[in-house]
Amino acid sequence: MRRGRDLEVRPFGGRAGCLTMILVSVIASVLLILLVNLLVRV
Repeated sequence: MRRGRDLEVRPFGGRAGCLTMILVSVIASVLLILLVNLLVRV
């Protein structure tokens, strides 16, 4: 994890890390949609 002129954040490496990041982003998107639906219903 390096912060500077060329921002590079790689907590995981390889195919497993890529799949993990995709899975995390999908889960975050689903949670965000559920949260928005709850706020709209109230």
